[in-house]
Amino acid sequence: MLRIAQQFAAVAFASAAETDSRAVIGPDLWAEFRRAGLAMCPFPRELGGLDLCDPERHVELCAMLRMLGSGDLSIARLFEGHVNAISLVHRYGDHAQLQALAARVATGGLSAVWGANDAKGLHVVDGRVLRGRKILASGAGFVTDPVVTATAGDGEVMCLLHLTMDEAIDLSGWNAQGMRSTATGAIDLSGIVVNTENLLGAAGDFSRQPYFSGGAWRFCAAHVGATERLVDLFREHLLTTRRGNDPYQLERLAHGIASAKTARYWVEDAARRLALEQMDAGQIVGFANITRMVTERCALDVMEIVQRGVGLTSFMRPHPIERISRDLATYLRQPVPDLAMSDGAKAYLGSMLPVWEF
Repeated sequence: MLRIAQQFAAVAFASAAETDSRAVIGPDLWAEFRRAGLAMCPFPRELGGLDLCDPERHVELCAMLRMLGSGDLSIARLFEGHVNAISLVHRYGDHAQLQALAARVATGGLSAVWGANDAKGLHVVDGRVLRGRKILASGAGFVTDPVVTATAGDGEVMCLLHLTMDEAIDLSGWNAQGMRSTATGAIDLSGIVVNTENLLGAAGDFSRQPYFSGGAWRFCAAHVGATERLVDLFREHLLTTRRGNDPYQLERLAHGIASAKTARYWVEDAARRLALEQMDAGQIVGFANITRMVTERCALDVMEIVQRGVGLTSFMRPHPIERISRDLATYLRQPVPDLAMSDGAKAYLGSMLPVWEF
């Protein structure tokens, strides 16, 4: 499967300039995504998938996310959300819910996790009807089966929705510097009726640790893939321009290699740790939070190195370095980075473990 994912990533990379320019992922690319088996691969084998949500296959999933990140970060972002949704249904839902989702994905559906709210939020009213909307919903307009969070009474519940695709969508506010083709926007879910077939798990399960924070390794893996691609493009530039013997450029390249490899090792370790259920939840979350910090720092360092080494060309469209740097800088802006960093340090402080064992 990794070879097939790598082939698809190459196709996505070749199409990325046009995809970014049009701010939409074309139907041909989505068709190739499905032909490659990427939509179904997170599901269990008995439902037509490849079990990639199985914790024992996290490292393989990590490699796949890296590959997609090296091709097109917008596609990697949407795939990561799809995987996250299936993981939530697998963990907190029942077999019938997972089977129903697999059947819809097999016929062209796509899932996602939409958790962000506006000031009013999304609520379950009268015990069965949604009122409100979701914002920053990636894939709004073509995601068919999202997992959404909603307030019900005093708690937060998860609902697996099967959209009719006539919901009111507003993408006008998505004018971010990068990640233009993720179709991120607001979607009004008011009036959708939810019942036991839609509800996943119990109130509070969405934020349950270590899975909520520990799963950050997935988007970090996509970041690493883009970081690795930037290093490869820098090498290509040095070879093409015959500047590979310049000692300053060699120093930049060496630091870029080290940063990309460092980020990869941290992310792979975070993926392994989440799969170890016997490990302390606080330690898993703490390590994942520091992994976020390491991945961000390494990506920012590589962007600076490559942009300084290539020069003005790296800021000119449609050069891939320009696009990837813009997408990566945008995707790196994950919630509460300072809190994640300090919580990681607190986890180590309270563990009394030597740093090599943390």
